[in-house]
Formats: sequence, C-alpha cells, structure tokens
Amino acid sequence: MISRNWVESIVGAGVLVVAVWFLAYSYSTGAGNGVSEGYPVIAKFTNADGIAAGADVRVSGIPVGRVAGLHLDPVTYLAEVRLVIGPATKIPTDSSIAVKSESLLGGRYLAIEPGAEERMLEAGGEIKFTQPGISLEDLIGKLIFTNNQDKN
Repeated sequence: MISRNWVESIVGAGVLVVAVWFLAYSYSTGAGNGVSEGYPVIAKFTNADGIAAGADVRVSGIPVGRVAGLHLDPVTYLAEVRLVIGPATKIPTDSSIAVKSESLLGGRYLAIEPGAEERMLEAGGEIKFTQPGISLEDLIGKLIFTNNQDKN
C-alpha cells in the first residue's frame, strides 16, 4: 500500500515538472520574449486580418519588433497598425511590409522587406508600401470557380 502512494507521488511530481516546463516554454516563445522598448512606426493596410496586438514583426525571419495596436482610420477606412521596432534595428524609408502566415493553421505576423534607401525611418514614421495577407479561403474559392468555368 505504501509503495503505491509513493509511485503516485512520483508521477504527480513528474506531471507538475512537465506543466512548469510548458509554461516556461510558452512564456519564452510568446509575448514574454518580445521587444519591450523601441521606436514606434505605423503601416496602413487594406486588410490586416489575423494580425493582433503582440504579433511579431520580422526582418529575414528574425523578430525585430511587435504590433503595439490596431485601429481603423475613419477617413480612409484603412487598418492602421502601430508597431514598436527594437532600437537596434533601423528600417530604410523605402521598405515594404506584408502580412504573412506562420503556417496553414498558425497565426500571422508582419514581415518587413528592407529597401535600398540610405535614409532610415524615424520614430513615428510610416512604412508606405504594404501588402495584405493572402486569404486561404479566397484562394480555394478562386480555384473552385476557375475549374468550374473551364468545364462549361
């Protein structure tokens, strides 16, 4: 009887260790591992679907910032995305930014493609060249309707 309780205690301790490890891992790969300081930049998209505050901003696949917030411009009806870029990363003024997918099932992030301009964006600057994300549903719809039109 005593050995059974001892085994249950060991298994319970193992479960707690694994749970703590998952918590630490999710914190290190999630919002806890982001850029907390930096300079603000904005980008305006026709569609910012899937982007949320806290999403990564990446250059060449490396996280360099975070999405600080989003709001709708009441005049142009564009999605204005506020970014915070780490102080060590300088972005050329002619850079472009696009909404990208992590995977077919995963979240979205913003990818900056650096330009060739020697002048860099300053705090409060705007990335002028934006590209909205590609909707998987739209692509499937186009594929289906294109195939149906070819058969008629």
